[in-house]
Amino acid sequence: MKRIGVIADDFTGATDIASFMVQNGLSVIQVNGVPEQFDAPDARVIVVSLKSRSCPVPQAIEQALAALAWLRQQGCDRFYFKYCSTFDSTAEGNIGPVTDALLDALGETRTVISPALPVNGRTVYQGYLFVGDQLLAESGMRHHPVTPMTDSSLVRLMERQARGRAAVVNTAVMDKGPAAVRDRLDALAAQGISYAVLDATCEQHLVTQGEALKAMTLVTGGSGLAIGIARAWAVEPQQGADAQQAGWPQGARAVVLSGSCSQMTNRQVEAYRRIAPARSVEVARCLEDADGYACELCGWVEEASAGAALAPLLYATADAGALQAIQQQHGAARSSEAVEQLFAAVARTLHARGWQRFIVAGGETSGVVAQALGVTAFHIGPAISPGVPWVRDIRQPLSLALKSGNFGDEAFFARAQTEFPL
Repeated sequence: MKRIGVIADDFTGATDIASFMVQNGLSVIQVNGVPEQFDAPDARVIVVSLKSRSCPVPQAIEQALAALAWLRQQGCDRFYFKYCSTFDSTAEGNIGPVTDALLDALGETRTVISPALPVNGRTVYQGYLFVGDQLLAESGMRHHPVTPMTDSSLVRLMERQARGRAAVVNTAVMDKGPAAVRDRLDALAAQGISYAVLDATCEQHLVTQGEALKAMTLVTGGSGLAIGIARAWAVEPQQGADAQQAGWPQGARAVVLSGSCSQMTNRQVEAYRRIAPARSVEVARCLEDADGYACELCGWVEEASAGAALAPLLYATADAGALQAIQQQHGAARSSEAVEQLFAAVARTLHARGWQRFIVAGGETSGVVAQALGVTAFHIGPAISPGVPWVRDIRQPLSLALKSGNFGDEAFFARAQTEFPL
């Protein structure tokens, strides 16, 4: 049985792509980091989640190559480097350098760049990435605290980071179908183009891409391309339904932890505060007395849970102005790390006290929480929103909903509970 190996550059991105693979007919197992010892269950797709999106370039390359080597040992012969649908990166990387390293390791000279996810408003037209009706550089991503996106051209972004040349496969070619896309890819390869930027303004374009790329050893993109890849590879769609059932949420007592400062998460926090117990995390307290503060917050969660219809929310979410003030006062890296470690301590303590459902917003926060809870691998369950499934630990009654910052609607935190009741 052929397998697809997915290398994801952050935790929520990994569950995002795993969800789309499952929904479109492929069974999936996801692991947190590269396991030292692990027998992968019988699944068509193995997803390795890394924390490499914003780390130094050499470290990101090292992690990706370790994941690739492990996936090859598991029998994977097709590979997918997954990054954010807003192409989160800096001028130095990490998308370009990691892509080049993977190509070299596989003995390949070309791949595709396809971050589009139309169902969540991410589209690519003439090689330019849009968020809703705004160019990427004019969206909220322009003010991202770690990877501010100030250019919308995927050709320029890729060529700035990587060592090869990029060119576009536009919508006119996509509309002609998979054979036309393959012909265009071959023509670009003959011209020495290493990275083909794929336009996609609708889901059908992703389906076309999946069929056209079926024989390509390495593809790169957001989670949207997984829709096409999975449909092209699916033989027994029931496998996907079985995988969703294996990941169905279980366990009692829930909490919501939000570390993302994205525009959508800000709206989600504001909406949830109106209907559920909520408390803001104070960065200064995280820095002064992290252990004592974590214990205090856990006590508040326990008290707030009594008799509440919805789970308590702890949030370090802030708008652009407030975030800038925090970073100026405490330092961007120092304040971010302090908040992450606080959430890790809170998650560990609550789990020890019987909490078994964790709803988490933010890629970095999700990775830290999962690590704190000792989650090494899990089944992918039903989707709460496109690209955001419930997942269930393969070893213990522990379920998590791990949300990228800009994903989900304003009612996401509440729907994660009301549509999948305890």
